[in-house]
Amino acid sequence: MINRRDFLKNAVKGIAGLALPLAAIEIVSPRKLFAAKGETGKESKIRWAFLVDTYKCVGCGLCVKACKLENEVPYDANVTRTWVERYVLTKDGRVFADTPKGARDGFTTSKIDLGEGKFQDIKKDDIQKAFFVPKLCNQCENPPCVQVCPVGATYQAPDGVVLVDRKWCIGCGYCIMACPYGVRFFHPVYKVAEKCNFCYHRITKGLKTACVQACPFGARMIGNIKDPNDPVSRIIRNERVSVLKDEYGTRPQVYYIGISREVI
Repeated sequence: MINRRDFLKNAVKGIAGLALPLAAIEIVSPRKLFAAKGETGKESKIRWAFLVDTYKCVGCGLCVKACKLENEVPYDANVTRTWVERYVLTKDGRVFADTPKGARDGFTTSKIDLGEGKFQDIKKDDIQKAFFVPKLCNQCENPPCVQVCPVGATYQAPDGVVLVDRKWCIGCGYCIMACPYGVRFFHPVYKVAEKCNFCYHRITKGLKTACVQACPFGARMIGNIKDPNDPVSRIIRNERVSVLKDEYGTRPQVYYIGISREVI
């Protein structure tokens, strides 16, 4: 099965030098967003949402380290619940992206990791723009992974978070194939489908997620989108935010500030 790094490499080859459709990155309309979330007496008063400020991310990898340690993902395994991608755009229109070890150790060299021991050295004078993009499970409002799970091991809690019951998972991989964001993987120890769950064991106790707590630059935030006074909710209502791959109709609940249309 292709890993995340190879997927990035192959996908970037396809977009290099091409003008990307604006639909790839959808600017969220606050009016449309909150109009679609009308409350009823049966609905939860909480809907967890995640906010990523790409302007603040420096690619240090502390979030990835914290996530692995918190959520029992082997430290040296080439899989992780959250990761950081580095994008480098050159003046001649090429796009490069990498995420060595999910950026667990940050980006220790300016060379782009192309995989299989190959690296691309880009001169600083040739770079038009470079930036980092943290990624994680989008906790979709309409999650395809839940729809395809044949045994109900992947399910959606009333507050919107998509969870995985390791005891029920049979490791069929349907959820991994169904996810358009490539966030799911097989746990190397438990041999079940794995993904980010917004550190559900923490947020339901009033704590921050491990990655939010570990970020020294405030690039990550989590909050209740149904609470108009929540800092995350206020930002989404009042600032220019985007979601990834809105055209799939999954209604992702991870919102980005400053995302670039070159992001895949």
